[in-house]
Order: sequence, then structure tokens, then C-alpha cells
Amino acid sequence: MNPSPSDQRSDLPPSVLDLANRLGARILPEGSGVRLVQTGRMKRTLGSASWMSFTARQSMQIGACDFAWRARFPPFGLIGVCDALENGVGRLDVTALGFIPMVRTPHTPALMRGELMRYLAELPWVPDAILANPALRWREGRANELIVGSGEGTAAAEVTLGLDEVGRVATVFAPDRPRSAVEPIVPTPWRGRFSDYRLHQGRWIPFFGEVAWEIDGKEEVYWQGQLNDWATGPGPL
Repeated sequence: MNPSPSDQRSDLPPSVLDLANRLGARILPEGSGVRLVQTGRMKRTLGSASWMSFTARQSMQIGACDFAWRARFPPFGLIGVCDALENGVGRLDVTALGFIPMVRTPHTPALMRGELMRYLAELPWVPDAILANPALRWREGRANELIVGSGEGTAAAEVTLGLDEVGRVATVFAPDRPRSAVEPIVPTPWRGRFSDYRLHQGRWIPFFGEVAWEIDGKEEVYWQGQLNDWATGPGPL
């Protein structure tokens, strides 16, 4: 009998190896990543009833906490957003026509921490990273919970993954994600949900996700996305 890929990571807690096995995580060549294609909607501002549709492409590294989400918004896809964590630097930029700067968020520790939380929360979309990413720190939480962290100092981050009845990640939660990259930082409870798991290229991948802030005790969903494509491949983001 051939050993499972998780047998190569005996340093991980057994519950984490079990999660990797359930999701179908594999050991891929160094430098591999995941490419996603998404459609969805996002609120214009918190508290607003107005939503904007988007189309997006996202790259996520398997062996490092790097990702880049590039989305197009109406009208006619003229507004572009790049939300990324690349080589330890957070990035959140808005452009018009693909090159005219509209918003450039300062590269602060709060932005880095927030982007790192996003990568950790989106591990269900890159399950191979459970085995391959040495920057991840794992510990067990309460029943049916795993806590994953990464980063150092003021940029250190942790996210709690809640498992469903079949042991897949159904919820993610951080009690203190920065709601702003500059003062006032406003650490705020932040949560997400994954559903519509499908067996795709040998892995169980959630094809729907949504994210919400909890403000004054009330949860406000502000982002919802559907996967249209998912694939692994070599090369940089």
C-alpha cells in the first residue's frame, strides 16, 4: 500500500493530518500554486444595501502565505481591484481602466495582518498548503475546531477553522481582524462560511463562500463568491 501524502508531514497534529486527508491534499512540486476564477458580489460600503457584481481571478501559493486577487467591477469592468499578499507585503489598490490609480492603501502592519488572515481563512481553496506551507502554525481548539496561524510580531495572525459534520471546513473566524489599514485600526470580529463542496481534481473544494464583519453585535455579510474554475499549476503568482 502506498503511503498517503500526509504521511510525509508527521510533525503536524493528527487532527490536521486528518483534515488534509479528508480534503484530498497532495504534495506538489515546489513553487506550485492554485488558480481560481470567481464571480460574485460585494457591498459598496458597510451598512449599505447596494451590492456590486465582480469577476475575479485569484492565485494562491501552496508553499508560502502569498496570494493575489484581481477583480473587475462595473461599469463594464472598468474598475479594478488588487487585494494581495506578496513576499510579506500587503497590497490593496483600486484602479480605473487598468492603470489610473484611484486608491493605494499604505503598506502597514495592520494591512499585512489583515491580508494574512485572508490567506489563512481561504485555506479550503488551497488544501495542499496544509501539508506544504511551512509558515503555518497549527493547534487544536474546541471540539471540531482547528486554529491556524502565521506571521511574527505585530503582523502575527490566527484564524479558527470550524469543521462540519463530515470534517470539512464550514466556518472561519478571527476575533480581531483590522477593519482599516491605518489609524484607527478598529480590530473587529470577522467570519466566513464555505459550502457547496465538490470533488474536483481529486480534492474536496468549496465552490461557494461568503464573508462578514460583526459590528455592534450584528453580522453584516459584505462579500459572496462562487468558483467557476479551480486548477493547480507551477510558477509565480
